[in-house]
Amino acid sequence: MFTDALFWLIAIPAVLITGISKSGFAGGVGGLTVPLLALTISPTTAVAIMLPLLIYMDFLSVRSWWGQHNPHHLRILLPAAIAGIIIGYLLFERLNEDYLRAILGCVSLGFGLYGLILGDKTQATPSSLVGRLCGLIAGFTSFVAHAGGPPLNAYLLPLRLAKSEFLATAVVFFAVVNVVKLIPYSLLGQITQENIIVSLLLAPLAWLGVKLGLFIQHKISDRLFKRIILILMVLVGVRLLWTAF
Repeated sequence: MFTDALFWLIAIPAVLITGISKSGFAGGVGGLTVPLLALTISPTTAVAIMLPLLIYMDFLSVRSWWGQHNPHHLRILLPAAIAGIIIGYLLFERLNEDYLRAILGCVSLGFGLYGLILGDKTQATPSSLVGRLCGLIAGFTSFVAHAGGPPLNAYLLPLRLAKSEFLATAVVFFAVVNVVKLIPYSLLGQITQENIIVSLLLAPLAWLGVKLGLFIQHKISDRLFKRIILILMVLVGVRLLWTAF
């Protein structure tokens, strides 16, 4: 990785996009990062490199949004998400890299199409059962691809929470989920010295992405930026599926 120019060429904008998403701008588009990285390195390495960066970005975000989250919805979502993480951990060693690329491709393609076709259209207020199902899926997709945003949004958006409450709840949710993921990632041997060094080298870009997201919120349309990222998710998903099969 250290001498692979293509990896760094993809990793730099990918981490910036994640940071922008973590700022609350065009939320959920950070799911593009791991599928992008998986074009140049193994999916297991991609998720391992991103996890410390996500925890760092969560720390920056939680400080800004703490106290504005909704504890009731977190009590519905988090236990189910942890169950989803456990399912991901139990299945992970049974999946080779082609299977993982296929899963990443389906996640990227599915969420990209979902966002492009349905956008922010919402249905009736979801029940707690729907919340637990969305939490379960978010935990699993977050474990496999750090792509828990779309399932979480599927539950939170119809609730029509105030923007600050919505963002704070999402920030706290992922902060807890990402810290919990440290345990199974460590058990699977994914937290290696090389991966941590790469994460540290990319950390300034994570910080810059968060700050950039806060800045461009008033410069660029959230809808336009999100649409561009969703189109990229579709293209990357197709490419990963082509590679896998």
